[in-house]
Parts: sequence; C-alpha cells; structure tokens
Amino acid sequence: MPVDALYRDDFYLSTCEAVVTAVHEDGGIELDQTCFYATSGGQPGDTGELERADGTKIVLGQTKHGPSKDIVIHVPLENEPRPLVGETLVLHVDWQRRYRLMRMHTACHLLSVVCSYPITGAAVGEEESRVDFDMAETIDKDEVTAKLMELVGENHPVYLQWITDEDLAANPDIVKSKNVRPPIGLGRVSLVCIGENSSIDSQPCGGTHVSETQEVGQIHIAKIEKKGKENRRFRIRFGTPGDEA
Repeated sequence: MPVDALYRDDFYLSTCEAVVTAVHEDGGIELDQTCFYATSGGQPGDTGELERADGTKIVLGQTKHGPSKDIVIHVPLENEPRPLVGETLVLHVDWQRRYRLMRMHTACHLLSVVCSYPITGAAVGEEESRVDFDMAETIDKDEVTAKLMELVGENHPVYLQWITDEDLAANPDIVKSKNVRPPIGLGRVSLVCIGENSSIDSQPCGGTHVSETQEVGQIHIAKIEKKGKENRRFRIRFGTPGDEA
C-alpha cells in the first residue's frame, strides 16, 4: 500500500514510529510511514534497525521501492525475525551513513554547478561518488576542487521547492541529466535549490541533502577519467588529496 515517505520532507528525520502493513514472502516489510530513504536516482537506500515493543531489533540490509515509487520495502538481513502485520515498530536510520550520503549527494550538485555540462550518469557513495559529464574538454581536477570548496565555504542554503509533474513537463530544460529520469509519478517533483532564491542552482532530485553547503565539509576531485570521446567521469572523495576522511 502507499507509504507516507517522511524523508521526502525532512532529510534530518532519523527515527519515527510506524505500523507494519505487509510482510512479503522474501521478508520485505512495508510500513504505513517511514523515515528510511529508498534506493533511487543513484543514491543507495538507508540501512538501520526496526525496534520491536520488547526491545529486540530487526536489522535492515537495504531499503528499496516496490513496483511503484509510493511503495517502500524495508529488507532485513538474513535470519532476522519477522514482524507481524499491525505491529508497531520504532525505526532507527543508520544516521552516520545517511549523513555522509547527504553530504556526498549535495557535493554532486555543487559539482554540476562548477561543471555545467549535461550529466550522463551518477552514483552517490559513502566514501566516493562519481558524476559523468558529456564533455570533451580537458579540465584540471585541482581547479575544480578549489571551485567546489569555494561554494562549500560560502555556506549557501540548500532547500526544497515543490513543482507539479506538469510544471516539469512544461519546463524540460531545468533537467541537467541526459539519461536519468527526474522523480515523477507522485504528482509533485522536488527541486533541490542552492543559494538564496536558487541563485546557485535548482535541479529536480528526489535524494537527500544537507541544509547548507558548509555541512558538505572538505571534499576534492580524486580523479577525472576519460570514458569516451565526449564523456568524463569525476570521482569525488571526502578529505583533501592523499588524506581521505
């Protein structure tokens, strides 16, 4: 059944109560609401624990969407106990992991500002993220790092604005990605805006992000790889070159 995906409106919500609405044969659990982000748009789904009334925990290995975006399935690790339909659980997101992913995902948006080329692919990771651009030019990674850190240090606000699916269809040019579909199908689309009045960037995205660029912390471009005549892969890591954190 459709879930109330609380993370869509509050990226910092790491715990909540929820009622079990379905338990699949493979162990997947559906809830009436959730703060667990489901894998989408290059960002991995959350991991963490579901706490039962007696204090025992159900450890999750991943969170994913079901047949549609309004269904979220919480997948326990092997041999974890199964809850009962109607049971109330307390959800605990692995916050340290989620926050790193939020910082990384925001860093990817900043990179798309520094390198204003069409995006052909992206993957957000805890230690390293990658963004692929449709570009043939040679560019210095240290120069890109310096521009990224300038945006981080200026501490621009990062916030959401909501538009309708119809608004997005009428303004397709706001999408930077060439082959990744924006998060449509729920009637509304979230725009991740950076800077006062979107002065730095505005991009459709369903991922999770920090609330100001300074939270990204120290990042750098570790490598720029040539993946074709007009494709460059940028690898972002935390820390400074040679001192990844």
